[in-house]
Amino acid sequence: MADVVTEEAADLAADPKPAAQLKPAKEKAPKQPKPQKEKKSQGGGKELKKETQLGLSTKKTDDFSKWYSELVVASELISYYDVSGCYILRPWAFSMWEVVQRWFDDRIKALGVQNAYFPMFITEDVLNTEKDHVEGFAPEVAWVTRAGSSEMDKPVAIRPTSETVMYPYYAQWIRSHRDLPLRLNQWTNVVRWEFKYPTPFIRSREFLWQEGHTAFATKEEADTEVRQILDFYAGGL
Repeated sequence: MADVVTEEAADLAADPKPAAQLKPAKEKAPKQPKPQKEKKSQGGGKELKKETQLGLSTKKTDDFSKWYSELVVASELISYYDVSGCYILRPWAFSMWEVVQRWFDDRIKALGVQNAYFPMFITEDVLNTEKDHVEGFAPEVAWVTRAGSSEMDKPVAIRPTSETVMYPYYAQWIRSHRDLPLRLNQWTNVVRWEFKYPTPFIRSREFLWQEGHTAFATKEEADTEVRQILDFYAGGL
């Protein structure tokens, strides 16, 4: 079974090196501009004082981390949210994601890949069936432990990745070679409760991605698919 996923690309984005280079301080939203002041008009009424947009207050060469934080807010890409490491994607940012999504979705569908959706909640028992795979995610797994005012008998994890959710059903659906290839993709969000240097678009606790999971009868077919998908990730046609 070949696992053709965007996780490789996402993990590169989540690699601590880029974040370390930014060396951000404790995350906080950039200061908002002061409200406009009122002044009296010649007619005796009040009018708003015009405010000049001065641009960014920090130079890139002086403090790259602070400059970057100001840039993504001033350019109206994101707004900071009251949960650290989570960000609001404003229309400019989300439209970029939609362009990427449309471009990539058209190409994988041309290969015969179909879109599906699997639940975001994972039981602890199911998560433990792939201990080796999720070991690296274990410190970042977010757990739901309460429902309303009641403690849950069995906590559920919010997916850090989807193998443990999907593969038990692949085993049900693939009964013989006649059921192959199985090529599924899902556009979804994942949660990794990362504590180090949350940074918009680089390291966040919730992020959007696509992940493809495919199964073939032969290794050669799987290798071909992997190379095609990697070419797409690189922006090739």
